[in-house]
Amino acid sequence: MIPRAIDGDDLIGQARTGTGKTAAFAIPIIEVLETRRGKSPRALVLVPTRELAVQVRGEILRLAQGRRLTCVALYGGKPIRGQIEKLRRGADVIVGTPGRVLDHMSRRTLDLRELEIVVLDEADRMLDIGFRPDIERILRQCPAERQTLLLSATVPPPIERLAQRYMYEPVSLDFSPEDISVETIEQFYFTVEHSRKFELLQRLLTRDNPRQAIVFCRTKRRTETLFRRLSKQFQQTACIHGDMSQNNRDRVMERFRAGKIRYLIATDVVGRGIDVTSISHIVNFDTPQFCDDYVHRVGRTGRMGREGVAYTFVAPEEGPELTRIEQRINRQLRRDEISGFGAVPERAAAVPGAAKAPLTDTPGKPAAAPPPPPFGRRGRRHRRAL
Repeated sequence: MIPRAIDGDDLIGQARTGTGKTAAFAIPIIEVLETRRGKSPRALVLVPTRELAVQVRGEILRLAQGRRLTCVALYGGKPIRGQIEKLRRGADVIVGTPGRVLDHMSRRTLDLRELEIVVLDEADRMLDIGFRPDIERILRQCPAERQTLLLSATVPPPIERLAQRYMYEPVSLDFSPEDISVETIEQFYFTVEHSRKFELLQRLLTRDNPRQAIVFCRTKRRTETLFRRLSKQFQQTACIHGDMSQNNRDRVMERFRAGKIRYLIATDVVGRGIDVTSISHIVNFDTPQFCDDYVHRVGRTGRMGREGVAYTFVAPEEGPELTRIEQRINRQLRRDEISGFGAVPERAAAVPGAAKAPLTDTPGKPAAAPPPPPFGRRGRRHRRAL
C-alpha cells in the first residue's frame, strides 16, 4: 500500500486492526510532506475516537522523528483554546475526530484549503457511530485536487457509497486474511444465563489469570455496574466509557498501557481506540450488537502476531447471534466449559451455501440516497511526478 500511496493513488485499504495499518498511511504522509512544506495543514486524518486520535498522532510523530513535521490532535473533552493556539503556531498534519474538526472549521481556526491528503481511518466504525454526515461535510470543504486514503476493517455498502462519492478511481487493497480472525487468536464461547454472567467472569479470570484483559459491555451503565462489582474481587480493575471526562479517560489509558491496570471494562466505541500489545484476553460479557463489532473487539488482542484468546458469553436464546458471528468470520467458535457452565445454545439453522450476515447501514436510519457523480474530479491531474 505504501508505494501506491506515495504515487498519489486514492486507496481503499481493508485490514484488521493490529496489522500496522497506521504506518501504511503515516509513512506516505511523511514522505510527501517532507518534499513540499507550507503554512496550513496539508494532511488530515479523521478517526472515530479521542483515544485513537492521540494514538495516531503519537505514531506519526514517532515515524517522523528527526524531521521537521508538526502534528496536532483535535478531539472533544479538552479545552478548545489550547488546540486553537497550537493551530495558530502551524501544523503539517491534523489528526482529529469529525465533530471537533467541524467545530474548528466553523470557528475558522482550521483552514483546509491547502490539504493534499485526507485519511479516513477506521471508516466503518466512524459510520457505525453516526459520523457520516460530519465526514461528508468535511470532505465537501476539502480541495478537489487531493488524495484520499480510506482504511477499514470491513467494507460494507455504506463505505462503498462513500468511496464512490468522494474518491477518484480508488484502488481496493485487501490485506485481511480469508479467515478474518487470524490464527493467533483462539476463540471460544460459553453458554450462560444473563443472571450468572458475573459468576462466570469471576471464575474465568481466576482460571486463566490473564496478563491483561478487556471486558466488553454494550452500554455505559452496564460497564459502570460491572466495574463496581468486579473491582471488589480483583485489584487493578478499571472502566472506560464515553461519559467519563477526557482527563479521566487519559489517566485510565496511561495506567493501562503502563500495566498498572489489569482488567479494563469498556464499551465498543471507546474500546475501539485501544492499542496495547500486551492484551492477552478479550471477554465479550455481552454479545456484540453487530457482527463487525465482534471483529473489532477481538482485534484488541493478538496484535502484531502475538497470541491471544477471546471468550464470548452467549445466553441460551442468543444462539442465532452466535451463528451470525461465525458466518461473518468464516470460522466456528469452540465451546469452552467451566463446571456448571456448559450447555449448548440453540443455534440458527445454517443454510448450506448461505451468504454471510448482511452488512447494512446503522439500524434505524434511512438508507442513503443514490450517490451523485464523483465529487470534483473532472480534469484531475496526477499529483506525484516521481
